[in-house]
Amino acid sequence: MLDTRPRRTFAVISHPDAGKSTITEALALHARAINEAGAVHGKGDRKATVSDWMAMEKARGISITSAALQFEYRDHVVNLVDTPGHSDFSEDTYRVLSAVDSAVMLVDAGKGLEPQTLKLFRVCALRGIPVITVINKWDRPGLSPLELMDMIERQIKLRPTPLTWPVGEAGDFRGVLDRRTGEFIKYTRTAGGATIAPEKRMASDEVSEADRLVWDNAVEEHGLLELDEADHDQARFLAGETTPVMFASALQNFGVAQLLDLLLELAPAPGPTEGVDGTVREPDDDFSAFVFKVQSGMNSAHRDRLAYARIVSGEFERGMVVTHASTGRPFATKFAQTVFGRETTSVENAYPGDIIGLVNANALRVGDTIFTGPKIEYAGVPSFAPEHFMTVSAGDIGRFKQFRKGIEQLDQEGVVQVLRSDLRGDQNPVLAAVGPLQFEVVEDRMVNEFNSPVRFARLDYKVARLTDAEGAEALKGMRGCEVLQRSDGTHVVLFADSWRANATARDNPSITLEALPAGGA
Repeated sequence: MLDTRPRRTFAVISHPDAGKSTITEALALHARAINEAGAVHGKGDRKATVSDWMAMEKARGISITSAALQFEYRDHVVNLVDTPGHSDFSEDTYRVLSAVDSAVMLVDAGKGLEPQTLKLFRVCALRGIPVITVINKWDRPGLSPLELMDMIERQIKLRPTPLTWPVGEAGDFRGVLDRRTGEFIKYTRTAGGATIAPEKRMASDEVSEADRLVWDNAVEEHGLLELDEADHDQARFLAGETTPVMFASALQNFGVAQLLDLLLELAPAPGPTEGVDGTVREPDDDFSAFVFKVQSGMNSAHRDRLAYARIVSGEFERGMVVTHASTGRPFATKFAQTVFGRETTSVENAYPGDIIGLVNANALRVGDTIFTGPKIEYAGVPSFAPEHFMTVSAGDIGRFKQFRKGIEQLDQEGVVQVLRSDLRGDQNPVLAAVGPLQFEVVEDRMVNEFNSPVRFARLDYKVARLTDAEGAEALKGMRGCEVLQRSDGTHVVLFADSWRANATARDNPSITLEALPAGGA
């Protein structure tokens, strides 16, 4: 049966520790997809969030890999992707942003716009992704709301248009003023914020004396915003000129219901998508999908490998035979699943905006397109410029088979870039990373998933450049650089520093030496 319910597909992004995983959990709680929310760190009797399922994520209280959750809310299907906040995992966040229609950006009320927040705003602007801003942690001491609005407008050149306004200063969160109705939405705390926080809507004349002073202050600031014409305009929001703003406390579940309602009301539905040749697929055209992530090890009882695909157009039917754009070969979709953290269930049909997991789809890589009908291929996801390099070898030579399989799998997932050469061989490949935490993920997963301890040795390289086959041949054996190859066939040249890379380019003008995109920018 055709599912005509509207779809909303969005990412939650922010600087580390701004509360992404907590608000992801809170959104699922309010949609009644789960019964009880946990704090990110899972302290005491609290549980870890459902989107942070890796052992390393639970131990550190940070998101290391993106996680998809699909749930229903008010006759809509919501596809939510929680992303890593740490800049070391910015490639994973960038992949997610290639597969969503909008983003929810969390800003820590006490810290304002942090470096990674600014980078992510720029990525959204480059990709034309409209952004809803949530000022989180209003239950803790922080900056003034007007100061935060000024910061957003000055630093990211987006016009903030608050839809709710806090009643009570940061640290004394009573509720919010709904700027479109003029009502006071008063929140009531629950034990540890583990359940949906009760809220009550009331008109201005119903506000109690206990809240009257802070309410009047909120009304006064609302008036200033009106004079400044800081009101929502849907066309300007979709054009990336403005950002609707809300105030919330994800930990207390304050403001989460308003955010969910806002996403259904304002966030764009799936729309037309352009291929690399200029061909455009409308949502109701023939089936097509884009692979934005590959993940294994989600279920320790099975050797699973899941290719996450965003449905771009048409209806997906389990078992349908599609074409793999990069090879032109047919691909059978026998096993397909919907994803909720690491929990999966079989899916028979999916529609534009949905995210599905294709099980053990070994032929698929990040950036691949699958389709039916006329050929379409969507732009791939670029690799970021690595700045940290190590060689890796098997800690136990008797487990070399597991070592080789594990490194190949992590390479396919994009956990790190794996570089090889005839000189180094498969025994001692080079791992190239945006940040050093990626090496810790490699070590953790190699030990726990592939039962293969590893040894690292640091390399004194800082800069990578791309070259072609002719350049690779010309640079072989040249002092001050090393030529290797990625699994996709791309030739990569490593240099000790930018000076050496620039000098080599200057002294060899006929050799192609191309810089990669900077991580997170």
